[in-house]
Amino acid sequence: MITDKEFTLRLIRQLTQALEKLILDKPEESLMQKELDFDTLMRDIFKMSFTDISSKTKEEIIEIVNERQDRDHKDYYEMLGNLFYFKSRESQNKDFQDKAKTFYELYLQTSGIFALPIINRINELKKALE
Repeated sequence: MITDKEFTLRLIRQLTQALEKLILDKPEESLMQKELDFDTLMRDIFKMSFTDISSKTKEEIIEIVNERQDRDHKDYYEMLGNLFYFKSRESQNKDFQDKAKTFYELYLQTSGIFALPIINRINELKKALE
């Protein structure tokens, strides 16, 4: 039987993959883009809408992630980085850019992975925030 935590983690990983495909502009994923309902997904993961989670400070969101199991933090940070990066590309929102940069940096720290695409996005976000 699948537990609530396992379901949430699976949902996070699926959202992360979907966002990666959207960020990389995979043309065959255009149908998925129309079907991604960020409010519903955020409610399933965080029990609040995207609007609610995006209105929180970085510190408040990090506190929410810290309430989860340590081993899952990297998945949350990668998903949040992708989410805010994707949303910032839509709106050029400086707050979303700053959050994406922070969550990507936390992802790299917690995962121990050298991910050149993430590093490139961090550098892009730094330039946009100057």
